[in-house]
Amino acid sequence: MEQNIHQTLKSVFGYDQFRSAQQEIIERLLAGRDCFVLMPTGGGKSLCYQLPALHRDGVGLVVSPLISLMKDQVDALVANGVQAAFYNSSLSGVQARRVLAELHAGQLDLLYVAPERLMSDDFLARLADIPVALIAIDEAHCISQWGHDFRPEYRKLGGLRQHFPQVPIVALTATAEPHTRRDIIERLQLQEAQSFITGYDRPNIRYTVLEKQKPFSQLRTFLAGRPDEAGIVYCLSRKRVDKLCQQLVDAGFAAAPYHAGLTDQQRREAQERFLYDEVRIIVATVAFGMGIDKSNIRFVVHYDIPKNIESFYQETGRSGRDGLPAEALLLFGYGDIQVARGLIEKTMNPEYRRIELHKLNAMIGFAEALGCRRRVLLGYFGEQPDRDCGNCDICLNPPEMIDITEDSRKALSCVYRVGQRFGAGHVIAVLRGSSGERIVRLGHDRLSTYGIGADLSQDYWGSIIRHLVHRGYLSQDVGDYSVLRLTEASWPLLRGEQRLEMARPRIRAEQVGRKTKAARLPDGVVADEQLFDRLRRLRKELADRSGVPPFVIFHDRTLMEMAGRQPLTEEELLSIGGVGEAKCRRYGSDFLEVIETYRGEDH
Repeated sequence: MEQNIHQTLKSVFGYDQFRSAQQEIIERLLAGRDCFVLMPTGGGKSLCYQLPALHRDGVGLVVSPLISLMKDQVDALVANGVQAAFYNSSLSGVQARRVLAELHAGQLDLLYVAPERLMSDDFLARLADIPVALIAIDEAHCISQWGHDFRPEYRKLGGLRQHFPQVPIVALTATAEPHTRRDIIERLQLQEAQSFITGYDRPNIRYTVLEKQKPFSQLRTFLAGRPDEAGIVYCLSRKRVDKLCQQLVDAGFAAAPYHAGLTDQQRREAQERFLYDEVRIIVATVAFGMGIDKSNIRFVVHYDIPKNIESFYQETGRSGRDGLPAEALLLFGYGDIQVARGLIEKTMNPEYRRIELHKLNAMIGFAEALGCRRRVLLGYFGEQPDRDCGNCDICLNPPEMIDITEDSRKALSCVYRVGQRFGAGHVIAVLRGSSGERIVRLGHDRLSTYGIGADLSQDYWGSIIRHLVHRGYLSQDVGDYSVLRLTEASWPLLRGEQRLEMARPRIRAEQVGRKTKAARLPDGVVADEQLFDRLRRLRKELADRSGVPPFVIFHDRTLMEMAGRQPLTEEELLSIGGVGEAKCRRYGSDFLEVIETYRGEDH
């Protein structure tokens, strides 16, 4: 079996080896067992179900939330020679009947469907006589109310186990903190499933936060340094999307807007122009982007602060899917916090409101971070890196460090003295000697830690507590009213056995510098940039001729490897990552011709 799946990996998908956990997940599904997979965007989740579906009898059913995502995935599979289709409302009657005929004839390896379509009585009855190889639930965080993109129609998927008791089910997501993970597994009845948590880190993405001052000027400077790169700019409101997009167009940038206030046709046209490299910038609300499979997005800018870290992580993760360097820029202003908080406060559900306000506060903590931003980001998802990342603005331009050992001990001691039963606001109020009614009623004005931090500001103590949470000295439980609790790591600090430093808060952030164009792949191959540009132009011509987005032909990473290794034969071309047999037959001669011509020129 192992040799078999390696052959498929190479011949169909064009890769020589599996990435982290992929082989183990695939082998478990081939054995008919369930899986839960948390893998970062660009980490190779799709391969985990696509490949075993080619080896098991029957059709692999893939539950997907968006029509555009289904089309992108199917286009890429068909280009690789896989029998794949989607079945959704975008199909004409003739197209839908053809897909169903292929399904009943056993001609499909993979079929993409929306959750409500899959769980309809008619469709379930149709599947009763059709062998199902596996069921993959993509964007599985949508099933959980704890998830940042909860979708009620996903809840019905909990009935899959009753309908398909012998079919392996795999739930996949790039974004799920512990509460969401547990909820997904419970609702899909995957208690026997093995969980594969490959981590959240995307080391190729550089995180930068700028204090919001003349934001359009900041954005224009950032974009001017990236004239040939594709990216997304996110805003919180439709009104801001429209205004900002027009400003960019007036300034000479190829940009298009995307939000729920546009017609379906307008949104579809904007997305297709972006996917087909006809505009390089999409200005959008969060309505845009889930499952966008465009591999050459080089930057994501948040013009306004997102409402939670899950959204920020997933949205920034749409850049650099090919593993090449990418940028995530956040313009942070305190006025945006009030806007985001106001949107949350409008909800009528108090439990949802409480959860979302906690998540917003965590997002603010990331923006105000005074240490490595990646530590903050990964710490939110329960990971504790053993070193700073070296690829965020704080690491690249370190601020002045100050010793906060004694103040940290005061904060930890106060958390302990109040019984580890209160959130940050109450702990800070005790530290600063507040005479509020609740503190007096609880007797917390008689604690030894009462007022020991009265000479320091509330903002300073907030920074201290956030830093202690980010570094793992305190835990903060969203499921229990954001209560602060000591961790095992806090005791050596409390006992005076450790010292702790923190970056001094910076009033002004440094301006983002121009990004150096990386022509070197992680494996050391150096791409010839002139040849890369020619290959990219060829890819666009072939894509237009085939009616597919350019990345469906080959990813940027594949073109860069071609521009570095400069293959001259089909055998050499097949050694390039991402070149499978079907693509080599279809496109190989065109790319080899460009490379041969280029090598024959005098450079």
